[in-house]
Order: sequence, then C-alpha cells, then structure tokens
Amino acid sequence: MTATPVYIICSPRPQVGKTLTARLLSEFLLLKNGTVTSFDINLKEPSLLDYLPAITETAEVIDTFGKMQLMDRLILNDGVTKVIDLGYHAFDEFFKMIDEIGFMKEAMRRGIAPIILFVADTDRASARGHEMLRQQIPANALVTIDNEFVVRGELPPAMGRGRVVRSFSRISPVFPSNGRDPARIS
Repeated sequence: MTATPVYIICSPRPQVGKTLTARLLSEFLLLKNGTVTSFDINLKEPSLLDYLPAITETAEVIDTFGKMQLMDRLILNDGVTKVIDLGYHAFDEFFKMIDEIGFMKEAMRRGIAPIILFVADTDRASARGHEMLRQQIPANALVTIDNEFVVRGELPPAMGRGRVVRSFSRISPVFPSNGRDPARIS
C-alpha cells in the first residue's frame, strides 16, 4: 500500500493565503482521487468549512480530547488524503503537540506521508515559525509557499532554503492599457 499523504497548510500569520491554498488543494485532490478529507482548525479566519462543507470537518487542538480525535484520524492509513487548514492561532500548539507525541516518526511507521506547506511572510513570527519547523520537520517534508501577494519581493534567505513553491504570482491585467474590454464590441 502506498503512503497516505497528510498536507498541513500553516503559518503563524493571518491573511497569508492558508485557506485559499487548502481549498485549492482539497478541490484538486477531490477531482483527482475522488475523495479527500479536509480539517478546518480555524477560529478567527475565513473558514475552509464555509467553502467545502461536504468534505471538511472542524477540529480543535485546544484540549486533550480534540487533539486525540484529530490525531486518530490523521494517523490512519486508509488511503484517503487529508488536508489540514491550520489557523494561525493554533500554529504553536499544533506543532508542539506533534513534536511531543512523535507524530512524524509514528506517521512514517504507519505509512503516512506528512507534508508541511508553510505559507511564508516577512515578519519575525514567520521567521521564528519557519526556523522551528526546519528543526522539527525532516527537510523533504517541509515546503515553503512563497505567495507573491503577501511577500512582495524576495523570500527571506532562511525560508528560501529547501523546497519552495512560488504561488499566486502577479498576473498582468485582463484589460489592455487603454482600459477597454477587448471582448466588448464598440
């Protein structure tokens, strides 16, 4: 049996594109595989549950019961890809928890392939969060997402090491420079 992917989309910052990334990935996987289970760990941001209610469950990492429920689902090698939209408020607690319980080692032992998609920003909280993940997560499981609408310029050098995906790059305007809609007949 092949490894079951678990994508964890995260950042210690709000409004950087985590939910958008989780939504795009969930919809892609649903179309590609026919099934995906998404988890929404967001209290304060736009919610994945609002966009994809049929495939999204809410989860909490505030108390022990919520943590156990989530981990029981993530560690299950059932062939169904999982996507986690991890809100910024839960970033530290979630990664502290997976470090304490040895999630990465147990996941590999059970045929689960965790992939951490860190949505970058240029502030100190992001730099600290990324450095913590670089120390805790195997290099091949950590992918930095460079959302050009958020970073606006070069990615900080420490975040540029390892696997980087450039996303949501700036697209030229739909209308020509004269401001007229080319589809509209005058």
